[in-house]
Amino acid sequence: MQFTVQRKDLLTALQTVIGVVERRQTMPILSNVLIKAENDRIVITATDLELELITDTPAVISQPGAAAIPARKLLDICRGLPDDAEITLEHDGQQTRVHSGRSRFTLSTMAAQDWPYLDEVETGQQIAIPERVLKGLLDRTHFAMAHQDVRYYLNGLLLALRNDRARCVATDGHRLALSDTALDIEIDEPIQAIVPRKAITELVRLLDTSEAEITLQLSTKHLRLQLPGLVFTTKLIDGRFPDYERVIPDQADKQMHADRDTIRQALSRTAILSNEKFGGVRLGLQQHSLRLQAQNVEREEAEDEIQVTYDNDPIEIGFNVNYLLEALGAMDSGEFTLSLSGPDSSGLLQSVNDPATRYVVMPMRL
Repeated sequence: MQFTVQRKDLLTALQTVIGVVERRQTMPILSNVLIKAENDRIVITATDLELELITDTPAVISQPGAAAIPARKLLDICRGLPDDAEITLEHDGQQTRVHSGRSRFTLSTMAAQDWPYLDEVETGQQIAIPERVLKGLLDRTHFAMAHQDVRYYLNGLLLALRNDRARCVATDGHRLALSDTALDIEIDEPIQAIVPRKAITELVRLLDTSEAEITLQLSTKHLRLQLPGLVFTTKLIDGRFPDYERVIPDQADKQMHADRDTIRQALSRTAILSNEKFGGVRLGLQQHSLRLQAQNVEREEAEDEIQVTYDNDPIEIGFNVNYLLEALGAMDSGEFTLSLSGPDSSGLLQSVNDPATRYVVMPMRL
């Protein structure tokens, strides 16, 4: 195999797929990328056996072929070369030589025939969706996914599709994020899929806010997305997502209206002296006033008072301040509402500009 490629093209392609390559691998070949040279293009594949990314870029092919090449070493070489550099890569079966100007690098490689491809993706329903719509749904919900929870079905995000709506839901058992968007989709029946955390994290990184339509192919075990210049395939989590709708408060009659940025700033100030382990903050609501209080094990205390719109009985309730900040951070600027039914009830947060997105935070005892 031998080809010549522009440094910027190869660097962009490697940066697109590098997130899949784990630094610590159970199989040495998984620290590599598979590079195939054919038909005036090089095709670059990375996988961790659960997630697979395939991209390509133009190149001048002198000799077709394929090899598994150390991913991060090749990426670091590209980063270290001048912006306008031209890179020539030669593979002779055992090693790969990288040339650019007077720079020379020799890398150990592995055989392309040993590359571990994902299982064959079954034919499933194909759905076209604007890229900005999917990115918006993920941006508003992905932060609430669990991380290494024994309830494996929480370590991902629920994607639910109907012919008139797309919905994303994430929860870690302590808070929940749900976002809907109206959409005209041609599908036979409603479908749901639990997409793993790592795949969602990569999608959030890769998706753009363009109006271009992307194609989703959903089967019982896989999700495949056709993005501009990229094929994204992930295994799905085989499990039953919890009945999330029953935890959304439906009789929260105490509502506070406030400016999102003002409350975020006050929460950030108060959080400085909150308990580092639990991050608890007490909210005290009275007529047109919100009092924030926090303290830590060193008996340090913080208190702040903000003017808000609230006209109901006084109430005090504790929340994890980080959960509140993340929910507010995912909203658009402007006013939001916090709805409560009592001192032991969950809090429901909604942006005035986007009532179809809801955030539920469980209370804490402080």
